[in-house]
Amino acid sequence: MRKLWEMKKKEAEREKSSSGISPAQIRIQKDISELDVPSTMSTSWPDVTKLHELLLEIRPDEGYYHGGKFPFSIHIGSNYPHDPPKVRCLKKIYHPNIDTQGNVCLNILRQEWNPVLNLNSILVGLQFLFLAPNAEDPLNKEAAADLRNDPRGFGARVKTSMQGGTVHGDGFDNVLLS
Repeated sequence: MRKLWEMKKKEAEREKSSSGISPAQIRIQKDISELDVPSTMSTSWPDVTKLHELLLEIRPDEGYYHGGKFPFSIHIGSNYPHDPPKVRCLKKIYHPNIDTQGNVCLNILRQEWNPVLNLNSILVGLQFLFLAPNAEDPLNKEAAADLRNDPRGFGARVKTSMQGGTVHGDGFDNVLLS
């Protein structure tokens, strides 16, 4: 298996050197051309020469996180689509599947990633985390326990955190739409 992986890497390097464009760059361009961004999201590229670095903003229109705006960075590595992009929430939020450092627990970004998935898949997955947080596969165990044991209290704590308040002694960023 390791030998196959090394052969794939060498093949990708050969393709890059012969055309100047890597297979990852070609795939990124294809994914971007096929993006179908819903009205509750927006994407941007801080540097249009670096298509592998993009920003995503999610503005849920229902659920616990309604009324907030949540920025994410997405970094697509040189081994894409064989490796998933790295996704990070840029604000400190109270969410079962996003820890206070911004790491995201989404199965398609880890064990269930495969090369047929694309940027649209990631956008849909992230949006779903805000519509239906998953207390069974948490990064923030305290938020997950709140959601499981006291959904109404969880909702109140989400609102407090979204206003930049403190929950369980932890301060959060204000993410309310202006």
